[in-house]
Amino acid sequence: MSELMTDYALQAHNTFGFNARARYAQGIENEAMLRAALVDPRTAHLPRLVLGGGSNIVLTGDFAGVVWLIGIKGRRLAYEDEHAWFVEAGAGENWHEFVAWTLEQGRPGLENLALIPGVVGAAPIQNIGAYGLEVAEYFARLTAIEIATGETRVFDKDDCCFAYRDSFFKQQGRGRFVITSVTFRLPKVWRPRCDYAELARQFSVADMPRAKPTPREIFQTVVAIRRAKLPDPAKIGNVGSFFKNPVISAEDFDLLLAHEPNLVAYRQPDRRMKLAAGWLIEQCGWKGGQLGRAAVHAQHALVLVNPGAANGADILALAGAIQRAVQARFGVQLELEPAVI
Repeated sequence: MSELMTDYALQAHNTFGFNARARYAQGIENEAMLRAALVDPRTAHLPRLVLGGGSNIVLTGDFAGVVWLIGIKGRRLAYEDEHAWFVEAGAGENWHEFVAWTLEQGRPGLENLALIPGVVGAAPIQNIGAYGLEVAEYFARLTAIEIATGETRVFDKDDCCFAYRDSFFKQQGRGRFVITSVTFRLPKVWRPRCDYAELARQFSVADMPRAKPTPREIFQTVVAIRRAKLPDPAKIGNVGSFFKNPVISAEDFDLLLAHEPNLVAYRQPDRRMKLAAGWLIEQCGWKGGQLGRAAVHAQHALVLVNPGAANGADILALAGAIQRAVQARFGVQLELEPAVI
């Protein structure tokens, strides 16, 4: 049975660096430890919180239950067929290190998602995405244990109900399962994904396409771009993008464009328009702004930061002020990306 730690500090387990504490915490390094924790009589009556890298949560105070610290490791080629490699990783594997490992193994595809903080188990929950790619595109299946029953369940892509920064595990399945491993399908015929504007600029010279970049070049370019504009959570507390890019109908977009001719947006396959939330926030004057002990990053308006002394309430107060400003000017409601605990 895993050691039960009392009055456990969570500062190192959330990338905002909030000094919250848990009544109890248990390290979970394999499925056996998880199953033991599920029936541990010392905590059976308490609320449970699953934490991986803590890169997508806002802790608003101490947690009165037990926190399961997921550290399930392991990376392997599960199998392959004529068309793809199926690569499996434990839920506690560092996401960026896993992406780098796939390239080292000669199995590209995830390079656009380099340097996203967090662990592998969190990737399908959030359906993480960046630079023109969402994890759902290369997702094959995951294994999870149901908290109420202890049963193991395998979820395929349809089961996960992926949407923009969303999945079954943020909706009907929220709080019901603990993901233990994730398998990705990486096609053997690789093609570069460089349509996203920032990548396209990097891989063109005088508007003429250069030779096709390699997976490693895309990986390194994504890392460089992210490091240039996003703060390192190890140096200043943050969870990356704090708001989702709002998606509106084509009709609403046309109406808004009439009043905001410089509106930044991207057409979606269903003809709806995805607005650039960072642009909306910047137009409202919040880029680099501060409210109390919380601030907006000076280089990226989507990133709220803890300069050092902020807590969850401070961050949420700033987020609320930004939401009200964007609603007042654009008539658009910004939705938070991280979970609020």
